[in-house]
Amino acid sequence: MEEKLLPLFPLEMVLLPEEPLPLHIFEDRYKIMIGECLEAKATGKGQQEFGIVLLNGQAVSAVGCTARILNVTRRYEDGQLDILAVGKRRFEILLTNEEKPYLQAAVEYFEDEGPDTPGNETAESAIERFRAAMRRLRHAAEMPIHLPRPYRFLSFRIAAALPLDLQFKQQLLSLRSEPERLALVLRALEILLNQLDHVQESQRKAGGNGHARHG
Repeated sequence: MEEKLLPLFPLEMVLLPEEPLPLHIFEDRYKIMIGECLEAKATGKGQQEFGIVLLNGQAVSAVGCTARILNVTRRYEDGQLDILAVGKRRFEILLTNEEKPYLQAAVEYFEDEGPDTPGNETAESAIERFRAAMRRLRHAAEMPIHLPRPYRFLSFRIAAALPLDLQFKQQLLSLRSEPERLALVLRALEILLNQLDHVQESQRKAGGNGHARHG
């Protein structure tokens, strides 16, 4: 049963499937946890993944995403680690276990209840709006966007790169319909683009004579 328990890493963040996750590991309990995951990866025995769950005060969200370690980017003399992981599988917590220094949980993994890729027209529309938002955010006239086909989990891949509210990302993580998620992401993109356009217009007006006018 112990191998089936998923180590949990509560953080004030939401990890989405396919999202890169650089982490600095400094607490002793998480040094132990990551060490065990690395050993399992090396031997092929045990639990190689750990679960990222959103921390709300002292409570953790019921739905999270597993992270799989890609590599250790730095080891420190005192045992601290820098790692690079990636989001993999979504899960729902069934019960928690506190027998180890870190929290563990029995979880149920879940997938979408329909296709996880959108139609080409919808995908291209979403990518174009995403590209426009990134150009504004990065202040770049051109912004290369690498989203290779097939567009599996396109909603997650777009949302991971945007400055979106944590509760919104948590909602996306919990939804089991890619069309429904992508519709929410498209709405969020429209709101973001309108906000960015408003900021740019305010800056343009303020820059006309070197300072903002006060009405």
